[in-house]
Amino acid sequence: MSRIGKKSIEVPAGVKVAVSGQVVDVQGPKGKDKMTVHAKVKAAFVEAEKAVKVSVAPGFENDADANAQWGTTRALIRNMIEGVTKGYEKTMHVVGTGWNASMAGKNLKLTVGLANSIVMPVPEGLTVVVDKAAGEITPVKISGVNRQAVGQFASAMRAKRKPEPYNGKGIKYAEEVIKRKQGKQFGA
Repeated sequence: MSRIGKKSIEVPAGVKVAVSGQVVDVQGPKGKDKMTVHAKVKAAFVEAEKAVKVSVAPGFENDADANAQWGTTRALIRNMIEGVTKGYEKTMHVVGTGWNASMAGKNLKLTVGLANSIVMPVPEGLTVVVDKAAGEITPVKISGVNRQAVGQFASAMRAKRKPEPYNGKGIKYAEEVIKRKQGKQFGA
């Protein structure tokens, strides 16, 4: 039995949930999101309670994978509902002298100490805003309704130039702390 899967998901006012077969469609003030539920799991919208209930599909009651998918599906649907009401946001910092980020149309252009600039196309449904540079740090805000898409784009951006421990240069999450190393010692 999944302790998380058993809980129903409350649907706040202003959010519409439609379940047709294995597809769950959620619409809210920030946008809309859609997902296909795993075959071993069944989702249903209960109009009287204004809640979404997730359960194991008939025939898979004693399947360990079905129990795992049950809790995961419930968490993903809850994230969808939270995404269309509040949205998700990650802030990245581009750290380094002369390093910066800028928007070029629908692409994010990173100048991070390489011979050529790195151009990253922004996926559909995400909003990327580059704030004014504050010294060596250029903040980049990534926001959207899909938690996975926001995290994936932030991770892909960080992977272009990971922060290094000697000078602290690189692309990092705003809340990330880089453990600094001392470097070489020269004798006197």
